[in-house]
Amino acid sequence: MSMTGEITTLFGMKVFTDEGIYVGKIEDVVIDTSAGVISGIVVVEYNKTLIESHSRGVVIPYRLVRAVGDIVLIRHIFKKRSQSSEEPRELVIEQEK
Repeated sequence: MSMTGEITTLFGMKVFTDEGIYVGKIEDVVIDTSAGVISGIVVVEYNKTLIESHSRGVVIPYRLVRAVGDIVLIRHIFKKRSQSSEEPRELVIEQEK
């Protein structure tokens, strides 16, 4: 299968973490044209309890992708923020080292 065929199969796929948590649905990909590789996946209809954003979609670095099959699995990088008893609980993306 050509590279174009492989990329287009990603569109519409559901994304889950490797802990089984739904992240969202792939709408597009970001391609590094100088290296000829996918550098990110654009996820829409994303899980707002995991990702705090007001944008329509978010870009997840492709290096976090663990597997692609019927769904896409990414490494679980989300962690809970510490909170006081008055603050609502929310999750944020942990920075990669």
